[in-house]
Order: sequence, then C-alpha cells, then structure tokens
Amino acid sequence: MSRPALIVGLTGGIAAGKSAVAEQFAALGVPVHDADLAAREVVAPGSSGLQEITGRFGPGALDATGSLDRGAMRERVFADPAARQALESIIHPRVRQWLRERAQATTTSYGVLAIPLLIEHLSDYRWIDRILVVDAPELVRVERLMARDRIDADLAQRMLAQQVGRAERLAAADDVIDNSGGEAALATAVAALHERYLALAEGRPFPPHSRD
Repeated sequence: MSRPALIVGLTGGIAAGKSAVAEQFAALGVPVHDADLAAREVVAPGSSGLQEITGRFGPGALDATGSLDRGAMRERVFADPAARQALESIIHPRVRQWLRERAQATTTSYGVLAIPLLIEHLSDYRWIDRILVVDAPELVRVERLMARDRIDADLAQRMLAQQVGRAERLAAADDVIDNSGGEAALATAVAALHERYLALAEGRPFPPHSRD
C-alpha cells in the first residue's frame, strides 16, 4: 500500500512572495492548490456557497450576471464584524474542504497548498504535514507593496499591521524561505526544499535543515 502524499502548507505575509514560490514549485511538477482559487470556486454561480450567501445577505450580494458581487460584499462586511463573521462561516469551511479533497487526491510524493491566512487558522489545518513560510524583512515587503499596489508607505504599513506578526509566523514554520534576494536565490532555495520534501515523503535520509 502506497503512503499518502506529504502535504506542505505554503504561507507568508503580504508581499513576501508566496505566489513566486508557488510558481517555482509548480514548475518542478509539484501540484499546487491555491486557497484564493478555492474561495472563488466555492461561491461560483450554482454553488451551495453562493446560495447560502444570498439566503443570508439577500439578492444584493449578487452582481448583474448572478455572480457574487465581491466589491459590494467587501463594503458590506468592512464595518460590520457580525456580517463578516457570517460570510466567513459560509466560505471558510468550504475552502478547507476544497483544499483537503485536493490534498487527498494528490498522487505525487508531495503537494503544496498555498494558504495566505494559514497561521491565523492553524487549528483548522492540523492535517497539513509541514508549514513553509515565505519570509522577507518588513521594509522589503513595504517597498514591494508600494510598487505593486501604487500606494504610499503609510497604507502599506497599515496593511502589514492587519496580519499576524512576522515573529508568530516564523515560530509556526517548519521551513522558511528567505525571499529578500533575487529570482536566482529564490529558485535555489525552492530546489533545495523540493529535494528535502521528496526525501521526507519517500522516507529517505535528507540533508540537515537550519530549523532542525
């Protein structure tokens, strides 16, 4: 009987470079499933998720095409914690189920789940085998965020402050990728972790790691 695939949870703070790391793993042939994609699919037209949202929030939750009006819902829940909690109680369990189904269907040695808020919801993901945090200094992330979203430093700082702290994220990590350098350094780091995860999944010895 074959052993189940090793499942790696990929996370990191805003503008740390999670997407770039996910792309590197995918380029190596590793299946990567994204919680952001899951969040869209579980409320697609015709889904039970969208039906429950309209039952709770009314037809104003939909746009002219019958899809979820994400902009309107963001405004609606922004200043209403109860509404935000109600929306999350509909979406989050479905996202977790979507991710778990794909993890269980993984036929390669290991798979990656990209989950931006993994650290904030660790208790819901106890079935994930390892946590990989993509890290970069706050100054680097602020600069990237300013360039990416064309915002000022104050707003970028406030966006970072809304997330769990860097120290807490690193404390929860089994593995860390420092993404403060360039593309070549990132590719080297991902390639090393790829070999490590293959070894772990297949029960082979592997080189020591800085967090072991």
